[in-house]
Amino acid sequence: MRFLIYIVIIFIAGLSSVFAQVPAPGETQTQPILVTNVTIHTGTGEVITDGALVFNEGEIISVGKTTEVETPEGATEVNGQGQHIYPGFILPNSKVGLIEVSSVSATVDASEPTSISPNIRSIVAYNTDSEIIPTLRFNGILLAQVTPSGGLIPGQSSIVQLDAWNWEDAVVSMDEGIHINWPRAKLPPRWWRNETEWRDNDNYDESISKIKQLFIDAAAYSQTDPTDENLKLEAMKGIFEGSKTLYVHANRAKEIVSSLSFAFENGAKKVVLVGGADSRYVLDFIKDNEISIILADVHRLPMRAEEGVYDPYKLAGYLTNEGVKVALAYNNVANSRNLGFYAGTTAAYGLDKEEALKLITANPAEILGLDNYGTIEEGKSATFFISSGDAMDMSGNKISQAFINGREVPLEALQQRLYKKYKKKYDLK
Repeated sequence: MRFLIYIVIIFIAGLSSVFAQVPAPGETQTQPILVTNVTIHTGTGEVITDGALVFNEGEIISVGKTTEVETPEGATEVNGQGQHIYPGFILPNSKVGLIEVSSVSATVDASEPTSISPNIRSIVAYNTDSEIIPTLRFNGILLAQVTPSGGLIPGQSSIVQLDAWNWEDAVVSMDEGIHINWPRAKLPPRWWRNETEWRDNDNYDESISKIKQLFIDAAAYSQTDPTDENLKLEAMKGIFEGSKTLYVHANRAKEIVSSLSFAFENGAKKVVLVGGADSRYVLDFIKDNEISIILADVHRLPMRAEEGVYDPYKLAGYLTNEGVKVALAYNNVANSRNLGFYAGTTAAYGLDKEEALKLITANPAEILGLDNYGTIEEGKSATFFISSGDAMDMSGNKISQAFINGREVPLEALQQRLYKKYKKKYDLK
């Protein structure tokens, strides 16, 4: 009987997927487009009022004042009517396309059962038909880093643009980095056991030993010309050559210092810190080593009892003002659609508004090696969106159009389709 129930559930799920497909990708740009009478937030810190933008064949051709930008022959002109243009937001360290419903295991493909898996490629599991992707687009997120999770070294991430038929079309930067989840020396209290004190991690030394051994083997492997290919060690080569970034996930001060020191001592050329909750306490170390940080979860409680409740909101601004390159991310897949509003929070707690915009545009583009994205400048990709209000304020953000590489992308998701469906059913005005 239980088997029959499972079969029925799978059949119903299959039907729902047929009738609730995500919108098809946008059409390739065929003629120049001129957008006028807009406020352009370039992502460089500059704001152009009464601005205009011309793009053609997926590339920005001209940016400036409406009165100064020439109209190309055969261009379609769009009157922005006082709206705002922003670079497409970039979401680092995301599991979008890998997790649909976290409580339904059949829709989760973000990790492998092994602990050391540098050869695992998240991109081949990326699902372009995810219903979560459109919810990111209509909040301005047009690119994302698809990152594996679980274990000590879960694998390789890739960068995708969020409007494609399949992962091959979506990929912008393939297998660009390897991720390490640095072990915790102390584990948090288990509330279900009524614990209140942090406890020692009994597996800490063993976990560190496994990571060290992998790096020793990989460094030796990279110096040889083996007859038999080792997939794990082959994947690690780019770390020593500088073609791949090593993303080190750590939050506690001791773990930040030990993990980053280990990375440099073992030959990693490009290293980025992910998490960084305690980064203010090791600021000198971070500045001396010129570490960029992907801060996770701005909207969280402090990790330390002595910290102020709003300190997580202020951390990005504090680090930025100290000269550290910072980008924002959010661990929860569904809530990551609010990335722009998290940047808005950092602006509300001390960071300049245009500097806050850099946290989700220019900075992640630089950290992730996306030279063609992140800012609105001549020669860059025409990946941007138009909003009637402040894109970092949920009360003002309302996106009217979005473009990825010059293609206008659909902004409708399941929520909008259901709204229209039941509005019509109940004859609502």
